[in-house]
Amino acid sequence: MERRRFLVGASYAVAVYPAASMRWLTLPGPEHPVSAGSRRIGQSDVDAVRTMTTAFRDLDNRVGGGKVRSTVVHYLHSSVAPLLRGSYNERVGRQLFATTAELTKLAGWAAYDLEEHGLAQRYLIQALRMSRAAGDTGLGAEILAAMSHQATYVGRPGDAVDLARAAQIAARNAGLAALESECLMVEAHGHAALLDQSSCATALNAAQRAFSRKDFGRPEWLAYFDDAYLSAKIAHCFRDLGDLGRAARYAEQSLEMSEGYQRGRAFNLCLLASAVADSDPHEAVRIGDDALELVGGLESRRSFSYLREVRFRLAPYDRLTDVASFRRRVLAATTNAG
Repeated sequence: MERRRFLVGASYAVAVYPAASMRWLTLPGPEHPVSAGSRRIGQSDVDAVRTMTTAFRDLDNRVGGGKVRSTVVHYLHSSVAPLLRGSYNERVGRQLFATTAELTKLAGWAAYDLEEHGLAQRYLIQALRMSRAAGDTGLGAEILAAMSHQATYVGRPGDAVDLARAAQIAARNAGLAALESECLMVEAHGHAALLDQSSCATALNAAQRAFSRKDFGRPEWLAYFDDAYLSAKIAHCFRDLGDLGRAARYAEQSLEMSEGYQRGRAFNLCLLASAVADSDPHEAVRIGDDALELVGGLESRRSFSYLREVRFRLAPYDRLTDVASFRRRVLAATTNAG
């Protein structure tokens, strides 16, 4: 795992995210996004971008970032950029910048899913700037949380904790309890990666308390954050802390998820297989086979990394026929995929 994180983190600029989060926290009040271009931009234009963003987000969850990133980027450049250069008042401008920030964040998330980390950073920073121009503190918190998520993945858990705490400030200002819960969860994951059990427990408890509060008017981009997603993040924390029993229990709960999240289901199956590998390697193979089948329909290098983690945890049991066979299939699938 450490070798993988070193390799994938090679293009990750370690100073970029801390600087971006500091600017987010210290810049003066919101901008006034107005423009006097030649083409008049109205509500229908914003609604069209929002509809496309929803469709791209759904595809990303179903088939992985590799199958949507180039299309998202093309749409940003060919269709959305001209709108930003058009003519609009502040009301339309704020909506346009917010929706563009969502789409740019999705481009960054897709690049992250492909482990193109430097590119993902550039898109996420641009999305953060746009969310500020829109005056959307909630969306800014969501983007900072995505940065924290990526930082933990590439082996920068200290940065992940700092980014998560900046995200929490924005989430509280936005008044969204579920968003605050998400930001606390990515902080907890950072602490778990640092093997700081006490700080992780504190953040987990705060996240669960925030999640129990009711939200009104939750934005569409936060719809994914439900009980199953919360359980998956908790399972990640316990697995990284070495508490495999609790990791397995929460990983099982994470599979009670909504339809349409094939990549997330593949991740959660791998998480469960990793958690039970020591206690029941045969069951880990059965679960891992389900994940391997799902990953076959995805274009997501993160999915390959999850499969490699299962393969690694099953290595001590390679003398078992089904384990050895599964490990060979994972090696073939992830090697052929590059």
